[in-house]
Amino acid sequence: MQDRVMEKAAALLESGVCTRVLGWKTGEFFYDVTPAVFTSAEEVRTQMVYNPFCGPNLSKYLIAESRKEGKIAVFLKPCDTFSFVQLQKEHRIARDKVYAVGVQCDGMIDMDSLKALGLRGVTAAREVGDNLIVSTLYGEKTVPRREALSLRCRVCKSKRLNDCDEIIGEQGGDLPSDRFAQVEALEAMTPEERFAFWRSELSKCIRCNACRNVCPACSCEKCVFDNPGSGVRNKAAADSFEENLFHIIRAFHVAGRCTDCGECSRVCPQGIPLHLLNRKLIKDMNQLYGPYQAGADFDSKPPMLAFTPEDPEASIITNGRDGQ
Repeated sequence: MQDRVMEKAAALLESGVCTRVLGWKTGEFFYDVTPAVFTSAEEVRTQMVYNPFCGPNLSKYLIAESRKEGKIAVFLKPCDTFSFVQLQKEHRIARDKVYAVGVQCDGMIDMDSLKALGLRGVTAAREVGDNLIVSTLYGEKTVPRREALSLRCRVCKSKRLNDCDEIIGEQGGDLPSDRFAQVEALEAMTPEERFAFWRSELSKCIRCNACRNVCPACSCEKCVFDNPGSGVRNKAAADSFEENLFHIIRAFHVAGRCTDCGECSRVCPQGIPLHLLNRKLIKDMNQLYGPYQAGADFDSKPPMLAFTPEDPEASIITNGRDGQ
């Protein structure tokens, strides 16, 4: 797959279809893959990569890139294309300035999963069939690829590539997923246990804003937390209330628009499972207003922006019964 991605990126630049390519390059370590823009076929051939560590969702970078001169090509995995469509629905991307190449994906691998398997001193990894051959300072290890997947990829909701100009690999479809299992486990806790869980997790926050900056649904030109006139401007949490405030407000701001791409948890340096806040709201909206997937199409309206006479009055639902 990497060769096909590289060939396509170079061809798009050499043919003049695009002036730039948005893809991935290796950072300081082989697994430290980061988004990058390439302007020549030579840069693509020498710097661009596509491998099992290309987890970053590139869709948000198109907000700025599609405003520049010329057309930019972008490589999008299935989960990325949901964000791509959602951003277009919100008029954040100039679609005519983008050439979207969908890349079918078998799931991305991350170092946290490798460490959870007991691997240390990892220096390289390569795929061989359904296995991953991992080179470490202590020798080679073979692990099932499935067990090395990132947590979000283990509960993948869809292999469907949305709104792409062309596709590398086969078109896929929606998948059965138990992505709400962790949410249900939290719901089964007592209120006191849930409070203790989230206080423990959110107290780790260092307010680096990595989650906000990477989130495709967080696309405001100026965040409310950076606005001195908002009354909630906050650069560093001063107490436990402010630790809660930032993440809970952010979750409500993206409600109905979050595609559940999992980028927030992926980039968190403290390992906070921020995606669970978003999934809880997605699950609640599905139960109250019917199934909805942000970014699945261009026609459906988010449940929080649409009204039907059948909508339940959530404020009067008690003991599992609504009071209509």
